[in-house]
Amino acid sequence: MRKGMLTIAALAAALAAGLVLAAVATATGGNHLHAQLRGTNEVPAAPASNRGRVEVTLKPSVGKVCWEFTITKIDGKPTAAHIHKGRPGVSGPVYIAFGTTFKRQGCTTAPKAKINAVAAKPSAFYVNVHNAKHLGGAMRGQLKADL
Repeated sequence: MRKGMLTIAALAAALAAGLVLAAVATATGGNHLHAQLRGTNEVPAAPASNRGRVEVTLKPSVGKVCWEFTITKIDGKPTAAHIHKGRPGVSGPVYIAFGTTFKRQGCTTAPKAKINAVAAKPSAFYVNVHNAKHLGGAMRGQLKADL
């Protein structure tokens, strides 16, 4: 009987520790999203050869959005990048700017409400990269949550 009580106590302690670690990870680690960027996803379409990927980390508890781009090919020097609100095939307004000029990686501040909106429904937002040849966007991809 005593052995069973000790086992139950040990399991309860392990469960409590796991819940605390999960809460800390959520509060500090943020939400991880990604998008496959393609020129043909833009409106109007850019060259199909324009390709890349972006990893986005949302940190609503501290009001930060971080990103890292991997550009495979683009027909000109990138000049800016943003998160836009919009479904596939529809141009939408800039929602969160990744700075004032293009940076391959970095972090920016944003209102917590906006960050939470992106986290709640990533597919309602897209990331695009602009250049001088394609002022509206050289490549674009809808955000998806990492699994």
